[in-house]
Amino acid sequence: MTQVTQAAQVFGHGGGVHSIKVPIPDNPLGHTLVYVVDTDRGPVLVDTGWDDPTSWDTLTAGLTALATSVTDIHGIVVTHHHPDHHGLSGQVRAASGAWIAMHAADTAIVRRTREAEPGTWLDYLTRKLTDVGAPDTHLAPPLAARDAGRLRTLPGLRSAAPDREIVPGELLDLPGRRLRAIWTPGHTPGHVCLHLEERHPAGLPGHGRLFSGDHLLPGISPHIGLYEDPDDTEVTDPLGDYLASLERIGRLGVAEVLPAHQHAFTGAGGRVRELLDHHEERLTGLLALLATPLTPWELAERMVWNRPWEQIPHGSRSIAVSEAESHLRRLVKLGRAEAVGGSDPVTYIAV
Repeated sequence: MTQVTQAAQVFGHGGGVHSIKVPIPDNPLGHTLVYVVDTDRGPVLVDTGWDDPTSWDTLTAGLTALATSVTDIHGIVVTHHHPDHHGLSGQVRAASGAWIAMHAADTAIVRRTREAEPGTWLDYLTRKLTDVGAPDTHLAPPLAARDAGRLRTLPGLRSAAPDREIVPGELLDLPGRRLRAIWTPGHTPGHVCLHLEERHPAGLPGHGRLFSGDHLLPGISPHIGLYEDPDDTEVTDPLGDYLASLERIGRLGVAEVLPAHQHAFTGAGGRVRELLDHHEERLTGLLALLATPLTPWELAERMVWNRPWEQIPHGSRSIAVSEAESHLRRLVKLGRAEAVGGSDPVTYIAV
């Protein structure tokens, strides 16, 4: 990987692929790696970064450093709908006329969020948090936000609607390139990885390169939570989806992974195994906690996070309890835990 700018925001990965480190404001992740892929019809972006003036300035400056411009962008391939990946897509499209492609499952989330009445999302979140046993002190802020009309300030509520569908297993319409979509649900229902089926430019052994989004990162286990239609009664298993997706990626045998955060890396198969082992160890640890009945909220309080529960901010606690519930659903599906009949809010126990 070669540095292109002195500011170290743009890097060349060889073979007509560059990355731009687009900052995420007030977030420990620091940045999103937005990839610029040369095609016969002009540059295509893999993700775009957070919708923020500093992020936009960094993206456009990075494109200028690559002797191109945001107005030259031919298309945008979005790995998933999260605002640090899809946030600037609408602005790029407005400047360039580029198409935006996304998997149908995440497009449905974007459209559902755009079309919802103000307050609908916070009402749903409040019901979910009540069901998992959240205390009144945690419920108060979202209720106050709804009553004060602050819903419109939340990220992702007016994200750009994609105009193309990423179809799993098919090559994307990128003239001069072979980029195949691989559906990898778990982090979001429509998360995709993108397999660049071309010889590695440095001759590394393996089958091409992988734009992995948030699915496979070198030093982080991505959040596995719940993204459900409030009107849908289906009980999903996002952790099961993620683990199956990991195994699918591990079988590709790629030479190098180009993730959306941190840095490019080799040894994808080993990293897949580490993540599979991590989640199995975590599920085993949760079973020990479930020796006595716990609500999802109580389980989240007792789980090991990157800081003590007392230091986790309000919004991050909601994310943590969503992850706890996804792990509970996996244990229930595996027959290793079950809901306690008659409990309200519902509690779970190991079996």
